[in-house]
Amino acid sequence: MVVSDARLASDAGVEILKSGGNAVDAAVAVGFALAVVYPEAGNLGGGGFTVVRMADGRVAAVDYRETAPQGATRDMFVSDTGTPRQSVVGPLASGVPGSVAGLAATHQRFGSIPLARVMAPAIRLAEQGFVVDSGLAASIVRHARLIARFAGAEVFLPSGKPLAAGTTLKLPALARTLRAIADSGAAAFYSGQLSR
Repeated sequence: MVVSDARLASDAGVEILKSGGNAVDAAVAVGFALAVVYPEAGNLGGGGFTVVRMADGRVAAVDYRETAPQGATRDMFVSDTGTPRQSVVGPLASGVPGSVAGLAATHQRFGSIPLARVMAPAIRLAEQGFVVDSGLAASIVRHARLIARFAGAEVFLPSGKPLAAGTTLKLPALARTLRAIADSGAAAFYSGQLSR
């Protein structure tokens, strides 16, 4: 069984199990698929934790929560108005993403099939597209004013209007990013062209 916040991501995990992957391979596949179909929470710019218990009794916890950027300071969110909104929205709110490193490290340690195979469902979803469900459509509507301020507007608010449920969404730039990670590992995300 594979369970996540998005049916298409869960389907990615089932696909990996059926193709011979183990539970960790499936979980990593789900994590990368969530970056495509559940972008408000399951994205590459975040972080998380994984707790693993293998059938042979091996256990591990991997902490890949975001960290503060090297240039962060103790008082960087202090403002004259006393509102800490900068710590929630905008460029100062961004941490150093841990998701890619954590998913790749978990896979490297406990996975059983190549990372490129594990990531194939997510890459396919991003390249070929997927149907926007009612949950994603509602999230886009709820956050449209915020999305409009940033680069996501061209993807999620084409012609200034939120994507409607039933729309097919293709994410070619995300597909290229995922393919680079699949081909070269987590380092592709943190150095070189992608990090620039």
